[in-house]
Amino acid sequence: MCLPATSILVFGIYLCLLGAALIVAPNTFLGLLGLAPTTEVWVRVVGVLAGVVGAYYVQAARYRVVPFFRMTIWGRLLVFVFFALFALLGLAPAALVIFGAIDALGAFWTASALSRARREASAL
Repeated sequence: MCLPATSILVFGIYLCLLGAALIVAPNTFLGLLGLAPTTEVWVRVVGVLAGVVGAYYVQAARYRVVPFFRMTIWGRLLVFVFFALFALLGLAPAALVIFGAIDALGAFWTASALSRARREASAL
């Protein structure tokens, strides 16, 4: 598997695991963020969505869907920007920024891998 696809695959697996954790043990995740436990279903709904998006990432990696790889860079950076903004505005705990940072680091990994693959292809 090429390096850009590997970065997408790893991020997809992360999203699937995060989704599963939110579905199975949502209050554990909320506790990590310093939020009160809940019995509402919205956290599990977010888990389902994260898992489905993660499955998209895994399949895109398997089939080397490079346009998808490129699109994810901007989306993952926006997640970081919004999570940081929510924390700065006091709408969410600062710990949420850690999850946004994971998205941003994944975006930079993918961007770097795509750039490297492009340079290697042009060198041939």
